[in-house]
Amino acid sequence: MDLKQLARVDLNLLVTLQVLLEERSVSKAAERLFLTQSAMSKSLGRLREMFDDPLFTRSAAGMVPTPRALELAALLPEILDQLQHLIEPGLFDPLHFKGEFIVVVPEFIGFWALPELMARLSRLAPGVRLKTVSRAERQLDLLASGELDFAIQVEQSFYPPEVTTTSLGSAAPVMFARKGHPLEGKKLTWEMVTEYPHMQLFMPDLKESLVVQQGDNAFIRNEAVVTPQFETGHLYTALQVLKRTDYLLPGPPVFMAETSLSAGIISLPLPTEENLQVRYVLAEHARVKHSAPHQFLRQQLMETVDYYRSMRSDHQNATN
Repeated sequence: MDLKQLARVDLNLLVTLQVLLEERSVSKAAERLFLTQSAMSKSLGRLREMFDDPLFTRSAAGMVPTPRALELAALLPEILDQLQHLIEPGLFDPLHFKGEFIVVVPEFIGFWALPELMARLSRLAPGVRLKTVSRAERQLDLLASGELDFAIQVEQSFYPPEVTTTSLGSAAPVMFARKGHPLEGKKLTWEMVTEYPHMQLFMPDLKESLVVQQGDNAFIRNEAVVTPQFETGHLYTALQVLKRTDYLLPGPPVFMAETSLSAGIISLPLPTEENLQVRYVLAEHARVKHSAPHQFLRQQLMETVDYYRSMRSDHQNATN
């Protein structure tokens, strides 16, 4: 492909040639394109120069295309149609779309969100290939480079202008322990909490999160001085370890509604009543703002979250 040669081509001339081939008349072609006959004649001259061929000859029946013009006539409609599709946004049909997306979904969110999301996609967009990862460093950089399409994350303290976030909700952190833990049923102090070993669920970019930046909070201050004796990125592993030890696990309460995982696990009241909320967001880069497939997936993600919220609300109302 000779890009320098293509750069010298006026694509408008291809449209002019197509109309001339259809009308076989300079005056009629000029009328269709809202040009003067003189301007159309000049365009024909430029076309003859570009293709090094007269393209049309005059006869009593009108303009007769040359063999070169007939060759171009066989190619032009497809070329112009492809150009039109290139500059016009195509209609997005989820049922026939085929493509892959990569999304960061923390495991403690993914275990309830992904089954519902995949059920939706299998019904609405069966050709979508979704790859999710629970751990990824430098998520904002990966969104910018295109290595990630979306990221569900704890809200960060800073986002560049090209990254937008949509709230997915918030939850107060809790302290998880096994049922029957020595601290169960007791009024806790931070000193009591620090007497027991801690584990930590790995969360990417946690140090940059807004909640960690709120260092004046007692929960954050006390957890900052505790060195976890076990750290993992796998929620199921963390819960199994928790059930068999006296470890404590600080974290979000979102998985407590799932009985198969939460069986045998309790949440301990924090030593101090504080209005600390961990906020979760869906982060996306400006590059996907006008992409119909991306916005379709975004809509499905948000509807999945709304579905879960309604399920939790119904569950809470039923238990009250």
